[in-house]
Amino acid sequence: MSRLFVVSGPSGAGKSSLCTALLKDCPKLKLSISCTTRAPRPSEKDGREYHFLDIESFEKQKYEGAFLEWAKVHDHFYGTRQSDVLAVLQQGDDVLLEIDWQGAAQVAEKMPDITRIFILPPSIEALRERLVMRGQDDAAVVERRVAAAESEMLHAGEAHHQVVNDDFDEALQTLRRLVEK
Repeated sequence: MSRLFVVSGPSGAGKSSLCTALLKDCPKLKLSISCTTRAPRPSEKDGREYHFLDIESFEKQKYEGAFLEWAKVHDHFYGTRQSDVLAVLQQGDDVLLEIDWQGAAQVAEKMPDITRIFILPPSIEALRERLVMRGQDDAAVVERRVAAAESEMLHAGEAHHQVVNDDFDEALQTLRRLVEK
């Protein structure tokens, strides 16, 4: 029986890196492609990174209840269509959703038989160091992300499993065990 895994966690916890590595290790696990209303970046292809929709199409699908979860982030809509997830599950593959805790809660309401996994940093200080090391944000943005992470981490207990990403290989091994059991 195919399963749906929902992975959440704050920015800087390493969830994207872990999910990318997990997908390489588990051929029967497929990443769900989300929809967005933002424009594609030069390296992105429709249907590979995202399904790129205009606002009217997204709003219509939202109104029709097509999304398992959706949110508006930085003036753009993002969402996961239920039909996309069900199509992969019906092919016999497992599905991985990498979304925030709020989206995970929305999915759990509509599909309660999922496995929720929350990726945690080893500490707030380690998270701060990772965000600084990325070199993408100034100090004020890093502190806003850290504050947001502290708030998000309060929801870790809503997940079935928490994985602390202190050692990447150990965290990946734990994730792999959760998916393969």
